[in-house]
Parts: sequence; structure tokens; C-alpha cells
Amino acid sequence: MIKMQVIGHLGKDCVVNTVNGKSVINFTVAHSEKYKDSQGVLQTKTIWVDCAYWTDRTAISPYLQKGTQVFVEGQPEARSFQRNDGTPGSSLSLRVREVQLLGSSKAENSLGGASYQQPNNASSAMSGNSNVPNEITEPVDDLPF
Repeated sequence: MIKMQVIGHLGKDCVVNTVNGKSVINFTVAHSEKYKDSQGVLQTKTIWVDCAYWTDRTAISPYLQKGTQVFVEGQPEARSFQRNDGTPGSSLSLRVREVQLLGSSKAENSLGGASYQQPNNASSAMSGNSNVPNEITEPVDDLPF
């Protein structure tokens, strides 16, 4: 099995579709890296990953908005194709197994929205209070080591 992990920002709001009675959430994640080229000029390289999350837990979809930072993990698929002008092209897609929200969108940040991390069970997290406290509730001396 090949596993791929991506941290990046959503390029647009997600789209929820139903295919053969199953729900799929489609979204695109952009991962950007900065580097210096051989002349010492700072360059930015962005890789776009098309994501398909086949799940019945679609309650996370309202939170998958343009600009939101996410962590996604799943199985990658590379596809090659021929463009209309005859040149070869390729795309990278990911069949998502896990999604975690790492931060709110830039629009929510300007409105004072809180950042939080999505637990593995998305449906239970969406049914409760969305303001997750940032404090540790267990005593520090109960560490396992």
C-alpha cells in the first residue's frame, strides 16, 4: 500500500456528490514550497492535489471552505492525459481516508474564528460545540513516562 499525506490550503469550497448511493466530498488542496534557484532567486512551487473523500460523514463539508488549512491522508493516484493541444499532461489525485482541519479559513480568521483540529470521528465533532478549548484538562504529573 502506498500512503500520501498532504498539508495545505483548500483552493475552493468542497463539493458533495452522490455516486451510486454513496457520498463523496471532492476538494482540491494546494501545497506550496519556497526554495532558491541556482541564481539565488526565491521561487515558489505549488502542487495541487485533487481529493475524493468517500464517506457517509458529510457533516465536515461545511468546514471545507476555500482557504482552510487541512491535513489529508490517503492513497495517491497519478494520471497522465493528452491536452487538447496535443501536449502530455498529468494530475495527482488522492483517495482520502482521513481529513483533519488544521485551521479556519482566512475569512473566518478576519472575523475572529477559532482554529481547531478535527478528531478522527468527524460526525461526533460536528454535532457538539465547535469551540474547542486550547488548554490541557489533565494534571501534568500524570504523564506516562
